[in-house]
Amino acid sequence: MNVSRRITDLQASPIRRLAPYAREAVERGIKVHHLNIGQPDIKTPPRVIEAIQNYREPLIAYGASEGRDDLRAALPAYYKKYGADVKSEEILITTGGSEALHFTFMTLCDSGDEVIIPEPFYTNVASFAQAVGVKLVPVTSRIEDNFALPPLSDFEARITDRSRAILICSPNNPTGYIYHSEELRALLDLCERHDLFLVVDEVYREFCYDNEAFVSVLTFERYADRVVCLDSFSKRFSMCGARVGAFVSRNKAVIANALKLAQARLCPPEIEQIAAHAALGTDDSYLVAVRDEYETRRDAIVAGLKGIEGVSVSSPKGAFYLVAELPVDDAEAFAIFMLRDFNLDGETVMVSPCENFYLTEGMGRRQVRIAYVLNTEDLARAVSCLKAGLEAYQAKTRSR
Repeated sequence: MNVSRRITDLQASPIRRLAPYAREAVERGIKVHHLNIGQPDIKTPPRVIEAIQNYREPLIAYGASEGRDDLRAALPAYYKKYGADVKSEEILITTGGSEALHFTFMTLCDSGDEVIIPEPFYTNVASFAQAVGVKLVPVTSRIEDNFALPPLSDFEARITDRSRAILICSPNNPTGYIYHSEELRALLDLCERHDLFLVVDEVYREFCYDNEAFVSVLTFERYADRVVCLDSFSKRFSMCGARVGAFVSRNKAVIANALKLAQARLCPPEIEQIAAHAALGTDDSYLVAVRDEYETRRDAIVAGLKGIEGVSVSSPKGAFYLVAELPVDDAEAFAIFMLRDFNLDGETVMVSPCENFYLTEGMGRRQVRIAYVLNTEDLARAVSCLKAGLEAYQAKTRSR
């Protein structure tokens, strides 16, 4: 008996597929600094934990498919902080931002349709697209340009009669690039000319550095009917495991049809939504402190990586990721070497190879994504491990 071609053709996540090597390293007594996954180490707001602890209902029942009324009613005030006028009926609560992405592909596209996306991009986007038969069409951004938005002509050249949307992430995972107002408007104008949707993943909106201003796609009133915004509570409130996200659109047909998918999966997690509602009451000082901490970590890891000979590193303006290009021929082979064959005083590093963050063949083979979600002391140790590991790997390669 065979499993489906759909599943066999699906790539394993480069963020997680090296986990067996990491587990084996831990079993050997090695401390692994996890720079591969965006799991914050900052504590969840206490009020979120308290909301879960105070749950007293005698039965955990099904909830509304569109999400709890109190959570959806509270979100417009949150979006208003960013200048967006959103109504509760324009919001669907999802099982994390991942389900919001799945809803997007299923609602906007038929099998064989195309979505244009700047690369590198969050690798799991490709998995969701492939699972539903959507073709991603890449427009390449480059580390030499700090992964800035490619020329609009590159996007326009890739538009066909099967194109349905352009998908971006701002602040960007994995590059940390932030799209500015004029760039968003230019993309929206392009979408208007070609009757496309603009889908924007805004999960990291709280994390903008160097006094960069975040601009939400939801603030562009003229284009409201062709915008879908993807959101999540995971990162800003350090509650990744709660799996609460949002699908936001002012296009009534989009919301009505996405609701069919929400009904098919019955409802998002009930207790976690209560926790998410509590999170919205967190004092803004929490988010300011978290942003400042990540900016400090960003500065530390960028400075450390720039001090390693042969390493090129982007300068992220937001989120908590960066892409680094290493002096190796195969970043995945190097990542495995770091876990299987190397340690520095009982410590090593796990990174995410970037080749599968691209669709263009050959791109990203020497690059890794680094999530700077560790404290500065651990980041310094991780940089020391990377430096020593690169020297050991290059020596091993030369000796072959």
